[in-house]
Amino acid sequence: MTDPVIRTLDDSTAHLFDDLPDPLRLREKHQNTQYRSDWKRVALRDGRVVARAAWWARPEDTAPLLVNWFDVAEGEEEAGAELLRTAPWQVDELELDLPAGWRDDPALRTAAEIRFGAARKAGFELLVERYNYRWTPECGLPERPGRLVFTAEPDDEVFLDVLRAVNSATLDAHSRRAIEKGGVELAAQEDLEIFHWFPSPREWWQVARTPDGEPVGIHIPVRNPSGPCIGFIGVLPGQRGHGYAYDLLVECTRFLVEHGAEAIGAATDQDNFPMAAHFARAGYPVTRERVNFWASAAVSAG
Repeated sequence: MTDPVIRTLDDSTAHLFDDLPDPLRLREKHQNTQYRSDWKRVALRDGRVVARAAWWARPEDTAPLLVNWFDVAEGEEEAGAELLRTAPWQVDELELDLPAGWRDDPALRTAAEIRFGAARKAGFELLVERYNYRWTPECGLPERPGRLVFTAEPDDEVFLDVLRAVNSATLDAHSRRAIEKGGVELAAQEDLEIFHWFPSPREWWQVARTPDGEPVGIHIPVRNPSGPCIGFIGVLPGQRGHGYAYDLLVECTRFLVEHGAEAIGAATDQDNFPMAAHFARAGYPVTRERVNFWASAAVSAG
């Protein structure tokens, strides 16, 4: 067997990315995702594509943020790993959006595990499994419970205070990883940076309070490059146990609809059972399941 040839694509070779079966229906998932041709790579063996990966960020970003399309032919895990290891961009995260219920379908499960194996060979470790949601008007617009008052807040420090408190007792795997690395302060700062990264108005961010003015939490309605989504729902630890996360989710949903959203994306960790229950109650169906891997060491060019 000949060694694989790794190629970074350009506009003239971009068609090679399509020369591989798509059992996990990633093209369906990424039909609205914009990719740069020169952020795509393929591995070829004897002229045949045996692995492919696409790195992603906003069109205006100068470097990719993560890998979110990764395919490997059966028996080609090492070629897929080499494709990632030799990439000229250093990224921390690789995510795969799989069809809902993929574990129950033997063919889908085999395809997913091939890609997982290649990712691990490249130095990525499983971080978390998540549910992806997509709300549309056919799901029904949930009624506001009417228990909270929502206001815009221009001061970032107010949001940082809430984020510090929320992350002090969080179920979110990404936040917990940031806390392990640099404490609650780092997790809060990273969250705030992500909020600012979204190409949607800063004035959309809202603080929730009781009618008496007692702070409850925050919700961040956003637009990402693919469309409107639930950016963040956070309830202060002292206010938990009242189901307020549902109130925040409903407000975030209705806010986005009032600002023209015809569909809304969202996600939560599968281990976050309370939030998953709130999404179900609000009418959000699970459309895919996301598996996030994190680089155990920097995955970049050798």
